[in-house]
Formats: sequence, C-alpha cells, structure tokens
Amino acid sequence: MGDAFKLFAALGVCLFISTGAFGAESQPPPEGGVLPEIILAAPESSEHQQYLGISGKDTFKIPEIKAEVVIIEIFSMY
Repeated sequence: MGDAFKLFAALGVCLFISTGAFGAESQPPPEGGVLPEIILAAPESSEHQQYLGISGKDTFKIPEIKAEVVIIEIFSMY
C-alpha cells in the first residue's frame, strides 16, 4: 500500500471517529457554503503529520492542512 493511501485512510478514520463533528448542524451547508469547524485527531505517525504540515500537534482543523486543495468526502449514514 502506498503512503498516500495510508494517509487518506488515516484521515478517513479521523473524520469517522471524531465526535460532535457534524452533530451541531442538522442540515448540510448550502452549495458554496462553509463547513462547520471540525477538530480532528492528528495521525500518530510523525511522517504523516509532517506530510499534512501539522507536526507536533495532538489535534488539527482542516484549514491547517498545508495543501492547495483538500478533498473531503462525507458519507451519510442515513
């Protein structure tokens, strides 16, 4: 498995297990709107933290990721 896949999987798990991330909002943001603030657990691997640009943190927010584009895929459980 490639490092990119492992990192994507780790982010997916972080999004899945983060508590309260979407509980406060009953409706999704409108098209072009802003997502609510989501606080995620940082990956344990220092290599993955460095890749995301969040080294030395226990938690992070999506805007802190050092990238031109961040793709977020949200799965509905209902």
